[in-house]
Amino acid sequence: MSSFCFVHAADLHLDTPLEGISTATGQVREALVEASLHAWDHLVELCIAEDAAFLLLAGDIYDGVDRGVRAQLRFLRGLERLSERGIQTFVVHGNHDPVEEGWSAIIHWPAGVTILGHTDVQTVSVERDGRCLATVTGISYARRETSENLALRFRPRHLAAAASPAADCSAVLRIGLLHCSAISSSEHLPYSPCSLADLRQAPIDYWALGHIHKRQTLGDGTPVIAYPGNLQGRSMKPSETDAKGALVVECADGRVANVRFHACDALRFAALHADVSTCADISDVLDELLQAAERRRAEEGGLPLVVRATVDGRGPAHSLLARPGVLPSLLEELRERSAAQLPFLWWDALSDATRPQIDRDQIRERHDFAAQVVAEADALLADPIALRHLLDELNRELPLRRLPEALRQLPDEDLVPLMAAAETIALDLLTEEDEQ
Repeated sequence: MSSFCFVHAADLHLDTPLEGISTATGQVREALVEASLHAWDHLVELCIAEDAAFLLLAGDIYDGVDRGVRAQLRFLRGLERLSERGIQTFVVHGNHDPVEEGWSAIIHWPAGVTILGHTDVQTVSVERDGRCLATVTGISYARRETSENLALRFRPRHLAAAASPAADCSAVLRIGLLHCSAISSSEHLPYSPCSLADLRQAPIDYWALGHIHKRQTLGDGTPVIAYPGNLQGRSMKPSETDAKGALVVECADGRVANVRFHACDALRFAALHADVSTCADISDVLDELLQAAERRRAEEGGLPLVVRATVDGRGPAHSLLARPGVLPSLLEELRERSAAQLPFLWWDALSDATRPQIDRDQIRERHDFAAQVVAEADALLADPIALRHLLDELNRELPLRRLPEALRQLPDEDLVPLMAAAETIALDLLTEEDEQ
């Protein structure tokens, strides 16, 4: 039996507006408008580059029942390119683009495109050169509010291979294509909820799922149960940040041999954190943010970025950033400095999580536990021998499994900076309570 690969994607949400578009201008605004469509183009190019036998789309092709004509035409153009290369496409609709509640400006689809219906599960065979490579069984949503556990419909009587005089489909890879909630998620409503047990009970070798936007593989791999995540991140929600794309599934001898992720997103949403503890003035804060952004840009392979930044840490920058108007002005300066960069980096928002600098002298004058910590630390920092005795006492009193070997073997010259760091952590926790 020949080897082949297919591509599994879901949740394209074509022509969906991305978060941040209301404040963006110029090339950034245009990129936010076009991102989902460019991601679809990248997916088509991926299928062609991988010489995929077929593409699976597990629901939510469009973002809503309106299904704008622009999105439909762009989708059609991509399907035509795949058809010209002999790459088949299998589609189910989900809660964002249900069959009965949506409309289609396109009646005739290119050769090799199969839209699986909504009345019951449907099985079709995937053939190449007169041989059956796999069977695909799936079902679309009729309406958005679908609470039925559609996974229960995937039973042996539905999975018989489509009759084909030219191919034997009795011992090939069996694929289930479904838009569903196989796991709970605070960011997604539980449409067509099901359990892993429901999926395992069906005679399926690879579950091509959609709906959950965070990429993940569930269970122990038998069968393979995979969510590819959405094709293009849309906001700063945890499930929308970082790389987005599709799964390339390599198959041999009727089994899944390997599953690998390939990014298709046109731009990326990322959370950015900058420690400004050592920053003396606002220019230092600005430099720290710009450097953090460049590091993140390098990590993301130079892709256009939409970042939401947070500055944190204790230090003099806290009082500067707390002044009225400073944070908005800093955000505007960041945008201006990054405006001409290609690929672009758009500063969507900036928040301040800094805290006041710890005044040890002030704490020393208090009569509380924090003052006691400072007094004990002063004594130990002034007497390295006492510090060594403390460590030896810890070695005797604490179970060895609780005291790391590296700490027990620490040379004397490293004890003082370690003690200073421990004091800072303790005071940080204690003064944090005072600030709340």
